[in-house]
This record gives sequence, C-alpha cells and structure tokens, in this order.
Amino acid sequence: MAGLGIGMVAALLGVAGGELLIPTIVLLYGVDIKGLDIKLAGSLSLAVSFPTMIVGFARYSNSNAFSILRKESSLFRWMVAGSILGAGIGGLLLGIVPSHLLISVLGGILLISAIKTFKHSH
Repeated sequence: MAGLGIGMVAALLGVAGGELLIPTIVLLYGVDIKGLDIKLAGSLSLAVSFPTMIVGFARYSNSNAFSILRKESSLFRWMVAGSILGAGIGGLLLGIVPSHLLISVLGGILLISAIKTFKHSH
C-alpha cells in the first residue's frame, strides 16, 4: 500500500518519489542494520525509484514537459554534471559520514522542501 501511494504521488508531482521512500523505509518498515538504516534506505530508495523514473519518463515524453529541458539545456547539463559528481563523492564518503549526521541533514532538507511546497502558490 505504501508503494502504491508513493507511486501515485510521485507520478502526480513528476518526481522519482525518493523524498517519500526514505522516510517510509526507515519509519514504516523500521529498516535498521547495525546503524546503517539511513544508508540502506537511500540505496533501497534508488533501486525502487528506477522503475518509477522509467514510467515517468515514458509518460512525460509524450507531453511538452521535455521542451523545457531543451529551453533550459545549460541548466540541465550543469544539474546532470553536479548529480554525477555528487553521487561519486557521496559514494566515496559512504563509510565515513555518520548515520546520525545524514539523518539530520535529510530531515532538514525534507523540512525546507515541505515549507517551500506549502508556501508555493500559482
């Protein structure tokens, strides 16, 4: 049921659902393997998000949503490069950064994201 709900929200918002998957994996399913819960949840989130991204890509490829990527190609390229670099650096820091710090940072990001979402108006 959690996957169904997350999948629907992810499709409606046009996101992969990771912002919902990680808290669900940690809080609802209580993933905890020797204190690696947030790291395992992040890895599981990536694995679960992949099919959601494929469906989203197929769905939005028929709309004009990708015209924005062509229009903002410079921003898109920089974000792709930053994501690849960030994933590489994050992978190198995997055994170094403590879980409690990751949980605090993730919580802060989710809180800021929620506040900005609720303040957003058209």
